[in-house]
Amino acid sequence: MLPTPSTSHVDVDRVYEPAEDSFLFLDTLSSATEVAFLKDRFADHDRPVPCPLIVEVGIGSGVLLAFLTAHARTVLGRSDILCLGVDINLYACSTSMQTVEKASQDVIKGSHDALKFSSTGFFLTSLNADLASAIRPGTVDILIFNPPYVPTSEVPQLQSLLSQTLGDSLGEEEEAPVNEDATVLSLSYAGGVDGMEVTNRLLQQLPYALNPGLGVAYILLCKQNKPEAIMQRIRQWGADWAADIVGRSGKQGGWERLVVIRICRRC
Repeated sequence: MLPTPSTSHVDVDRVYEPAEDSFLFLDTLSSATEVAFLKDRFADHDRPVPCPLIVEVGIGSGVLLAFLTAHARTVLGRSDILCLGVDINLYACSTSMQTVEKASQDVIKGSHDALKFSSTGFFLTSLNADLASAIRPGTVDILIFNPPYVPTSEVPQLQSLLSQTLGDSLGEEEEAPVNEDATVLSLSYAGGVDGMEVTNRLLQQLPYALNPGLGVAYILLCKQNKPEAIMQRIRQWGADWAADIVGRSGKQGGWERLVVIRICRRC
């Protein structure tokens, strides 16, 4: 079993703390089925495949991208991968950079095998941006998104969030009021109507963001997001589009039963 990156440094008042959904995502990406799928799609076998670009939208603590960066060779069969995070929460951007860098260093320091020094991917940075809006179209090979999926009466306004975090980007160190921290944190879970308002925006961007040949996306959904209906909608994008459930949480009471869906064009 591959180790989970440490997130002990995360300020949980401002950045989403890894929870059941995060761990389901980790289990899914490291499962034998998905490792085989990703290696078949991206490993540099007998055909040249350029360095894959992995983008985590809504990177939060950075635990998912840190895992993929640190264990690139194990999960993808190659270490020449580029990893990029995106989050509207400026605190998440700085926190995730620490998480990814520490996870990669832990893998290197914990091994006496020289090969391990080339087993981790290359982390670029974490961008402060809205979903995939800052990503060049057609460049993302693997997109992962653990969205704000909880049904709520509304989604915090983007402009409000930007105004609250602007001071930090200008170098101001004043402590944010409690209500501002709460607003920033709510972006990580408040999904609006059916918990799908933010995810629907990402789905609209997805066909343009992904590499048109090999691009694949992994998105987490809960029961109230109506994943079967979402997958059916994606399949209607065209005959070459596939959407399948590749990870599930255990049976449990209540509506927060979780699934991870894989979206891609058929090669």
